[in-house]
Formats: sequence, structure tokens, C-alpha cells
Amino acid sequence: MKKVLNLAMVFALTAFFVACSDTENEVTTGNLTVDLTGLEELGSDFVYEGWLIVNGSPVSTGTFTSVTFPQTYTVDISNLQTATKFVLSIEPAVDSDPLPAATKILAGDFSGNSASVNSDNIVVDASGAIKTLDASWGKYILATPTDADTTNEASGVWFLDNTNSPAVAGLGLPTLTAGWKYEGWVVLGGTPVSTGTFTSAEGADDNAATSPFKGTTGNGPGYPGEDYLMGSAAGVDFPTDLKGATIVISVEPSPDNSAAPFTLKPLAHMVPADAMNHTVINMGAGPLATLSGTVTR
Repeated sequence: MKKVLNLAMVFALTAFFVACSDTENEVTTGNLTVDLTGLEELGSDFVYEGWLIVNGSPVSTGTFTSVTFPQTYTVDISNLQTATKFVLSIEPAVDSDPLPAATKILAGDFSGNSASVNSDNIVVDASGAIKTLDASWGKYILATPTDADTTNEASGVWFLDNTNSPAVAGLGLPTLTAGWKYEGWVVLGGTPVSTGTFTSAEGADDNAATSPFKGTTGNGPGYPGEDYLMGSAAGVDFPTDLKGATIVISVEPSPDNSAAPFTLKPLAHMVPADAMNHTVINMGAGPLATLSGTVTR
């Protein structure tokens, strides 16, 4: 009877240790590798944050500020295996909201163990379908309509087409999703100076009434643009001559992470030295219209 009891105890102890061993060896985490192209460092109060979409809900994979890739993160294995999508957002560095901000810059669906991600998710057409910035086009004129002085017309830039009367919008840009705005820039001596932010090329930009640079006779036409007539910026006293300066349209997070232009710049053009005032000038493609990358699990 004693031997039987001892054998029973041996079997019980063996089963216990095998079960414990199986639990200890169970894989609970996996690696997510992110390899992205074109991202730039954010302002000091903001970070990038990755998200797995699991059963329709976002699960954070962690935040980062370095834009050196690839980067690898350890995440819950169940979330990693069942995720259907990866999203990258821009978040406040101190953030009490557990959900992604509206500024979702990259997204892509998993196909097997990888997801091709890009920034096309930030632009849509009238029907809500995803578009790209690659087909953007732009026109502008040199003019200073916010003052009565006609001797400094080369000190203002307005994104409109006045070939026929009345003038029409000079920018062909897709509609941005929530969390994003367009911004115009004039690069003076290597330093970008904003012309203002806007969401529609069919109306004035956000600082039309409050610009520190405009003249005193009005806010200008109802399109994005700026008169550089008062004060100074980038070491340049206004009025100035914008010939030789570079005009840029960028896509910016809202709220903005930095006073400098964001990495997405779909349109750019150097003002010709022989540019004529009040005459339409065509813009060209900017340095970067799409961000992309690959996420693997």
C-alpha cells in the first residue's frame, strides 16, 4: 500500500512540474519591426506612436522620437497575431488620451506577416475615397493687395489665378482628413516664413485678418497668400523682393508639432528672377508628397 501511494505521489509531482514547465515556456510576446521612409523629427512636445488595430480597436505598440529605422518593438503576441492594420499617429508627449489622435500619418493593412504603410490616408476626395497628393498643382502671383503702394508688388505672394476675371483658386489640392492643414511658405535666405494655414484653397487662410506682415488697407483677396510689408522675418526687413525665393506648400499636423514646415511638401517653386508682377506663375512638384514604409510581425 505504501509503494502504491508513493508511486501516485511521483506521478502527481511529475504532472505538476510538466504543467509548470509548459506555462513557463509559453510565448506571450512577439516582435514588431517598423521600417519607415521620409519621417522627420517632431517638435519637443510631440512623439510618434504606433497602433495595432485588433478587432476594430487600437492597441498601442509604443512611442518613439528617433527617425532612424528599422526599429523593433515587443508587443503582446495575441494582439500581434490578430491585428489587421497598423497605424502611426503624432501624439502629445504628455498624453492622457488612450486613443490615437486625429493626426494619423501612416496606415496600412496586414497581408500575412507584413503591412505596406503610406500617408495616403490623410487625403480624401469628395466621396470620401482615399486620394494622393501626387496630382496636386499650384499657381501663384506676386502682388501686395493689402496696401495702396504699387512700388512693392514683388513683396507678396497669393495662390490664385487671375488670368480671367474674376480670379479663381490657384491651388488644386485634395481635401485633408481631420488633424491636418495646408500651409504656404516663402523661403527667405534659407529660412521658411509662413504665409498662413488653410484647409481650402477656395478661401482665405487662417491668419488673413491677423497677419503681422500685411498692409493696412485690407486683408487681401479671399485666397491663401501673404503680403510681406510690415516688420521683418528670417533677417529680412519688409517690404522685400521675393524673386529668387522658394514658394512651398506643405501639409501640417493640426495642432502643429513645430514652427518649421512638416516633412510632406507636395508643391514647390523658385520664383523666377524675371517674374512679372500680377502674372500667373506655375508651381512644380515639391520634394516629398508621400511617406511610406513596411511593418513586419
